[in-house]
Amino acid sequence: MGSRKMDEVVEANIRSFFALAFSIVVTSLMVAGVSANSGVFSVKYKFAGQPRSLTDLKAHDDRRQLKLLSGVDLPLGGTGRPDDLGLYYARIGIGTPSKDYYVQVDTGSDIMWVNCIQCKECPTKSSLGMDLTLYDIKETDTGILVPCNDKFCYDVNGASLSGCTANISCPYLEIYGDGSSTAGYFVKDVVQYDGVSGDLQTTSTNRSIIFGCGARQSGNLGASNEEALDGILGFGKSNSSMISQLAATGSVKKIFAHCLDGANGGGIFAIGHVVQPQVNMTSLIPNEYI
Repeated sequence: MGSRKMDEVVEANIRSFFALAFSIVVTSLMVAGVSANSGVFSVKYKFAGQPRSLTDLKAHDDRRQLKLLSGVDLPLGGTGRPDDLGLYYARIGIGTPSKDYYVQVDTGSDIMWVNCIQCKECPTKSSLGMDLTLYDIKETDTGILVPCNDKFCYDVNGASLSGCTANISCPYLEIYGDGSSTAGYFVKDVVQYDGVSGDLQTTSTNRSIIFGCGARQSGNLGASNEEALDGILGFGKSNSSMISQLAATGSVKKIFAHCLDGANGGGIFAIGHVVQPQVNMTSLIPNEYI
């Protein structure tokens, strides 16, 4: 797609997605369910000190008689301070060539999204010590728009969108429990993360994922938030979540767990099949949230 044509399509999307019928997703807390086979995001806590290796984290878990899950393992950093709101974030790569994005890890929402180049009021700086990046579909060789007549769009919105034509991309609107919101449209691109082998070595892995390109943010997701990030990585049980998409392709298993280190901060967020046995499992009640 030529640059001018892409500009016209994107501009048409920005003008039109607020006129389409949105299915508003109000997120609620979810305590289990999604994927992995082999993979790792390097996840940190907002008060993180020195990074800890996977080997260190495994040794810590063994001392506490806990069991390590393999797959997409998220080593967490932090201070373990109970008086602060936990904000854990992961660095992931998106696009070809890949660019780094820092996204909040959220078990209470489904979709993954990052701030988009069209966003005029998105944060550009963060007190967390990383550079923020706006996703630009024109700067990646593998990014495509997701049309509003795509099955993914139908599933997310729960119905066909009024006024949808093939040249209009699929819009989204996500409203979180604190009243913050993000709105934009869906794109599909290569997302890169690390795969974990049995000896805790990591190798780069990538898969094509549908995620949101955030054009408008409000509340704590807006430019006034000093602890801003590039977006949110939802770990909800919906088919729209990244790990559910990976599970649908056979890349991962639909299981995740986390263990937080109360003494030193941080811990592990693990997705996938159990390597060490005798891990206690809790079944979910179908179609129920807690």
